[in-house]
Amino acid sequence: MVFYKDERLALFIDGASLYSSARALNLEVDFRKLLREFRDRGRLLRASYYTTIVESDEYSPVRPLVDWLAYNGFNVVTKPAREFTDREGRRRVRGNMNVELAVDVTETASLVDHIVLFAGDGDFRRAVEAAKRRGARVTVVSSVKGQPQTIADELRREADVFIDLNDMAELIARPRRDSDSEEQSRTDDEYE
Repeated sequence: MVFYKDERLALFIDGASLYSSARALNLEVDFRKLLREFRDRGRLLRASYYTTIVESDEYSPVRPLVDWLAYNGFNVVTKPAREFTDREGRRRVRGNMNVELAVDVTETASLVDHIVLFAGDGDFRRAVEAAKRRGARVTVVSSVKGQPQTIADELRREADVFIDLNDMAELIARPRRDSDSEEQSRTDDEYE
């Protein structure tokens, strides 16, 4: 990763995409470590996290994360997810933050030297292209190593630099848990 200490950085995190990439790699992102890592690499001006929230549920599993991020140095951008009933009568939830994230990347590009985009959707290719035209270098973080691959080829090609999330695991993730040994230790503890 090529970063310069005096460059102005902005992070843009598509929460759903980062979650999918991390899950495919069996990683748990430590957002405190992630923030520290990029503060150490340059002058971090903004770290933005984008996600939708289901507001009709009493408990949303993403709400504690969003609250923690907001209180710990992240600019959190949310909007309500849309709920609908499919043809079989099942409740479905749909929503993404692509437009909000793309607009913010484009608007910020002329104010920073380097944008780091945690996303994999090919729809972001045009936003990356626009950011580069405005003079920002763009690094995209996603994964080709997970199953399934979580980066669109056109986005990967448009980025100045592509970093596989798995290659950053030691820097920004909690230690990996081996599910077999974790399950075994829980079982052993129950019998002691």
